[in-house]
Amino acid sequence: MMRPASRLLIAAAIVSLIAGCTRVRVNRTANAPNTSVQAIRYATLSNLPVSALVRGADTSRRLDVAAMVWLVRRPDGRVVLMDAGFYRDKFLQRWKPSDFLRPSEAVRLAGVRPEDVTDIIVSHVHWDHMDGADLFPGARIWIQRDEYAHHLDDDGRVLDRAVDSLDAVMLASLKRAGRVQLVEGDDQEIMPGIRVYTGGKHTYASQFATVQTPDGTIVLASDNAYLYENLDQRRPIAQTLDSLSNLRAQDRMKMLASSLRLIVPGHDPEVFTRFAAKGDSNPKVVRIR
Repeated sequence: MMRPASRLLIAAAIVSLIAGCTRVRVNRTANAPNTSVQAIRYATLSNLPVSALVRGADTSRRLDVAAMVWLVRRPDGRVVLMDAGFYRDKFLQRWKPSDFLRPSEAVRLAGVRPEDVTDIIVSHVHWDHMDGADLFPGARIWIQRDEYAHHLDDDGRVLDRAVDSLDAVMLASLKRAGRVQLVEGDDQEIMPGIRVYTGGKHTYASQFATVQTPDGTIVLASDNAYLYENLDQRRPIAQTLDSLSNLRAQDRMKMLASSLRLIVPGHDPEVFTRFAAKGDSNPKVVRIR
């Protein structure tokens, strides 16, 4: 039988642990004054099968999905994009997106010039998330070291077909110019208030990000969760190297976010309904809060 004194010590330790966790959360949010996150829709990819996005979905279901990037503005003047979209003609001809704007033009809808973007977090090497990186001439590119090394070498040769050959050449060129910062694995704070995490396994080392804001911790899932349906029904994405790892990443997102509302999937058009606010000047730009 446990002695009363031992019980008191254990109870005190638990209270201290809970208090410590609370302090961490409060401090992280307090250190992010005026940080804002916006989703920007630059194109629509029409009539895609939902079964290509959500494992086990009805194969007859179709959806017009949103192509978007996420804009983070920090009080220190840094302007950060999560992903860079696409613009090369080969992708426009193949996918025929509607309502298309070059990502460099789409950010202007939020009042940002492409040359003002200081950083781009590339979640993974797929064309619709990395192709537009060279549209932002002053930006440093943040990508997982393992993601880079698995898909291409420093001469831009493709090592895994998940990366497009033109994008591989572009990324290698940016690296030679000193503009690529390779991230060393999971749970890394790459700048104050912004952390990246691996484990979603959409690609070899895809990453998602958290952003500390006055509204709480926002999770930018990118393609580690395509749709709200992945999260609400706890279903893995259809395009993953490891379904169990993807589900674990989704569970982790739910723990990291201040609320489930603040987890933003990578392609769900409902983002622009859920976060629409009275007085928004453009329906293609919404603030996440």
